[in-house]
Amino acid sequence: LILSEDQTTNWDGVRNFEARNYIRDKMKIGDECFFYHSSIKSPGIVAIVKIVKEASPDPTQFDPSHRNYDPKSTEDNPRWYMVKIKFVRRVNFSDLKSGDSIITLEQLKDYKLHELKDMFLWKNSRLSVFPVSQREWDFILSLEDTNNNDDD
Repeated sequence: LILSEDQTTNWDGVRNFEARNYIRDKMKIGDECFFYHSSIKSPGIVAIVKIVKEASPDPTQFDPSHRNYDPKSTEDNPRWYMVKIKFVRRVNFSDLKSGDSIITLEQLKDYKLHELKDMFLWKNSRLSVFPVSQREWDFILSLEDTNNNDDD
């Protein structure tokens, strides 16, 4: 994402109906989101992104050569949607256990019984897109090391 032109890219490839519904029905231009990196050894929040284009059909669903192809989707009746996101900034959680600029799922679990007890993540931890309340957003950002914030 950071290396993409204008630090903007499509958030495509989501193939879960509940996550699709959030993308299609709830994400609006200007909304900020946590960018949760799931394909690393210790998954976690690594950045903040902003929605710069609301939902539109994900073109990968129509391409038979693409890994996200869905033969049940048609251009007249698409099943999958995407939004366009823009990098806002990296998060800085270097004061937490790992010492890295990430807050891992394991670290978030430290707050599961108190500050983040109502977080949707605990109801469906396999969902790649889910709502975060303003209280949860503010709490997670309060964990940042504000003395060393890297605003690329």
